[in-house]
Amino acid sequence: MMSSNVSRRPVLLGIVGAASAIAGCEAPPDATATAEAKPSGAAPLGSAMGAGQIKTATAPIKPKDDGIPAPPDVAAPPADATKTTSGLAYKNIVKGSGTEHPSAEDKVTVHYTGWTADGHMFDSSKKRGQPATFPLNGVVKGWTEGVQLMVVGDTTRFWIPAELAYGDTPKRPGAPSGQLTFDIELIEIKKTPPPPAVPEDVKAPPKTAKKTKSGISYRVLEKGTGTKHPTDKDRVQVDYSGWTTDGKMFDSSITRGEPATFPLSGVIKGWTEGVQLMVEGETTRFWIPADLAYGDKPQRPGAPSGMLVFDIKLLKIL
Repeated sequence: MMSSNVSRRPVLLGIVGAASAIAGCEAPPDATATAEAKPSGAAPLGSAMGAGQIKTATAPIKPKDDGIPAPPDVAAPPADATKTTSGLAYKNIVKGSGTEHPSAEDKVTVHYTGWTADGHMFDSSKKRGQPATFPLNGVVKGWTEGVQLMVVGDTTRFWIPAELAYGDTPKRPGAPSGQLTFDIELIEIKKTPPPPAVPEDVKAPPKTAKKTKSGISYRVLEKGTGTKHPTDKDRVQVDYSGWTTDGKMFDSSITRGEPATFPLSGVIKGWTEGVQLMVEGETTRFWIPADLAYGDKPQRPGAPSGMLVFDIKLLKIL
């Protein structure tokens, strides 16, 4: 959890802002940059997708105009293409060996190339030599719908109408306009773990919970194997889930399938204090009062209000 003056990023619901810092491709269809569990300074993920977390191991490189040639049917889908009710058209180019389709909640790894209808290549993971990985519900609508039709090993060509991509007059700088054509190879599906169960004592700390002078209540759910406690100068790696007292889960590294890493001095006060009580391997439940979280009336958009409940597992002190 980042402190309240830190800009929100989808990890830790901004609790640990670094966790969701899009790392990314110059264009894979992003919709609103999200991120992974470590800061990455990537490019705006986006000429092609739309809002997702795309991560690449290297800095994004803008494809050259003399890149991968456009397919002969780039301008419009051929007669043998299949069309969905939304207007998305597609044609299988290479048949895969997989049997399972991804869901919108899953992460996928793909290679792709995208062209505008006049044959201009505006983005390509193949040109960069690095596949793109992102949550399927974090990209433009045409990608979210289309990739769910694929299995691992498939290479499919999609003709995505403007309304399922960036529109005829994109609002985001540099985004391609009109119908977009993509060749997408589905390399891997990473299933999203189910959300953790709501704690039975989410409404208020039980009598068995300990309480600090500041007002944080906590109880150890699983003892750790470590002996050292982190300090506020350390970076830590954790898995966590957070709920409001009515049982609504607002953030979880578990459902993202990736731990969060952050400086302990860069999160809300309740986390800075609470995680210092832990050792590696320990899982602790914390009831953090509003004044040590985001407050009763948070100033940052989307931040949860009131007392917050977290299950935190300290994986590593860095």
